[in-house]
Amino acid sequence: MENQATSIDPNRLMEYAERIREAAEMGVRIGIVIGGGNIFRGLSGVNKGFDRVKGDHMGMLATVINGLAIQSALESLGVKARLFTAICMEPVGERYNKKRVMEALEAGEIAIFTFGTGNPYFTTDTASALRAVEMEADALLKGTRVDGVYTADPERDPLAVKFDTLSFEEAYNKNLKVMDLTAFTFCKENNLPIIVFDMNKVGELSRVLKGESVGTLISTHGFSYSPTP
Repeated sequence: MENQATSIDPNRLMEYAERIREAAEMGVRIGIVIGGGNIFRGLSGVNKGFDRVKGDHMGMLATVINGLAIQSALESLGVKARLFTAICMEPVGERYNKKRVMEALEAGEIAIFTFGTGNPYFTTDTASALRAVEMEADALLKGTRVDGVYTADPERDPLAVKFDTLSFEEAYNKNLKVMDLTAFTFCKENNLPIIVFDMNKVGELSRVLKGESVGTLISTHGFSYSPTP
């Protein structure tokens, strides 16, 4: 959304697409789970009188719109990208199927996962964790507006201190809001490292993928992350 009142900022969209293109050129296999809060948030709809299930479906539909936008932006840069949806929505996108996803990744295409898990009451965080485990990812990268996990919200608390590494246990015991608890527990149980970084900072995504110390790493032991060549 950036500075737009609603919807999608075309400049920010192309900035993201360019950073993803740079990552793809490194030979990294990429799967993207995108939210839809710039268009509609299910929980906010509940507060305005929407039924929770219908509100969540509206929010998941919003992720499809964003997915189409990022797919279009990537293709305009010459990057092949395939849009997957958690429910049947042909010809908008291809129904999610692990075999087809792995074939797309093998072919050098970027997989874009939309419509969340396909179920209400589950967040985009949970969809991210689920798809990352299913596609056998080395790590889940969570791009945010801040450069990692802090003791408090750095946008509100100037005394907040950043963590470079954390174990899952430390993050849980400190009650740090890394992801929703369902997604966080799923990553822990499947030994999937999480790296929280600033997606808005130019070059940061490429640095993460090179294994540099960027953002905050949450893993089983809180040790450094080494990407697969």
